[in-house]
Amino acid sequence: MAVTFNKRDPVYVQVIRHFKEQIATGNLEAGQEIPSRRELANKLKINPNTAQRAYKEMEEEGLIFTEGNNPSKITKDEKVIGNVRDELILEAVNSFVDAIRPINVPLDEVVGLIKEKYTDKDGK
Repeated sequence: MAVTFNKRDPVYVQVIRHFKEQIATGNLEAGQEIPSRRELANKLKINPNTAQRAYKEMEEEGLIFTEGNNPSKITKDEKVIGNVRDELILEAVNSFVDAIRPINVPLDEVVGLIKEKYTDKDGK
């Protein structure tokens, strides 16, 4: 598990985003066990309290669940998983629109460029 942290956002928020990305891409599946808070802190070289806060937030959002003393697991709720994917897509689109709008590029040109880049297998 490798996460590159930025200096802008709180680390626990970045940890949550990492888990959301892993869920959305299917790298973490419904019901899959995740590392303990202590293991995560060791792997990512972060404060255990930061890992605890990230897990607490993810539990409140319904992304993970913990039963008794068993390891935490990814939610099995398909609606929550779908919402994670939708949230990440909307976040990316909003960021893109905010960046491109000031340039005053016509919408049809933007859509054409997006289609071209999205289907470009080299990603250039």
